[in-house]
Amino acid sequence: MEIIDVTVYYLEMLATSTNVVPAPRDGLTVIHAKKPTVPYYRFLYNSVGEDYRWLNRRKLSDSELGDIVQHPQTKVYVLHVDGTPAGYAEIDRRQENEIELVQFGLMPEFIGQGLGKWFLQWVIDQVWGETPKRFWLHTCTLDHPIALSTYQKAGFVIYQEEQIRREF
Repeated sequence: MEIIDVTVYYLEMLATSTNVVPAPRDGLTVIHAKKPTVPYYRFLYNSVGEDYRWLNRRKLSDSELGDIVQHPQTKVYVLHVDGTPAGYAEIDRRQENEIELVQFGLMPEFIGQGLGKWFLQWVIDQVWGETPKRFWLHTCTLDHPIALSTYQKAGFVIYQEEQIRREF
């Protein structure tokens, strides 16, 4: 067993972003995966999170995971590049007046092409179209090295940090 010290950053956005991020290439499509199957969701989660030690959803049974990702207040958006899944975002709308970006990321083959900035802004625009009072997320030092700065450049502000120990 390995134990790692991790810094968790909690970020929020309290008003819509005015950023405009042009599409970095042609062939981009975002699909709302309504009630995704558990195997499809696990494919997305594992493909995006493998390199960053995403574990929380792996610990859930299929039934538990299905209850979350197929909930009417959960939205899963899948970024496609020329028809191929390239990343995804999971939005939780269960809390009144606030929306959480629960998962966000790209598959390794699509990192470094400007897709993350564009897709994040696409998600931000979708969320603020629902007029929440708050849009928030958390990231940590295990995530991609530019995750925190990408969120901050998009308009999120850190409101809390905590140190935790993760066992692997």
